[in-house]
Amino acid sequence: MEGTPREARIYYRCAARSIVPGSPILATHPKNIYLPESAVLPHLNDWISGLLAPKNRDTTVAALVGAQPGTTTNTRTEPLRHRIKDAETRLRRLQAAIEAGADPAALIDALNRAQAERDAARTELDALPASREVGPAEVDAMIDYLDTIGRQVNDAGPAKLQELYTALDLELLYNAEDRMLDVSIRSGRGSKRVRGGT
Repeated sequence: MEGTPREARIYYRCAARSIVPGSPILATHPKNIYLPESAVLPHLNDWISGLLAPKNRDTTVAALVGAQPGTTTNTRTEPLRHRIKDAETRLRRLQAAIEAGADPAALIDALNRAQAERDAARTELDALPASREVGPAEVDAMIDYLDTIGRQVNDAGPAKLQELYTALDLELLYNAEDRMLDVSIRSGRGSKRVRGGT
């Protein structure tokens, strides 16, 4: 999604034209989805303030350390690997049919579709961050670094908020159908997340 000014307000917009061609989501994705920033930031900043509050510090550190790839299954990687394997299997079968004498022109749409699905899944998989485990001391130090900004998050200007969100490696995934926002942060590049919902 990208920030878009509209009628003196800021919206996050997801345009169908920006999605990787061949992605299954295109079948149900509206032309544009708009999410008002004013519906997100207060809840997001309250959640971050709560995570960084001294009374929640130990719980936050434990959650970030305990949710790393070494301790949980990567639920995003496996479905993508399965999609790639499925598409490659279909490609091999179609190529074998051509070698056995099938008309290539009759199979071109199926070949293109399987190749597009494989390429889309590979693109999504390549976009996932590399895995790296982070220990409790490093997470604790990160929270020390963020503490000053975190305590002032509700009064911070856009530049300070951007600094905080970048340092947290913040990710927001919006499900337009359910009108739910899944929020996550990482304790280091590639680690799993502490999750929250708005």
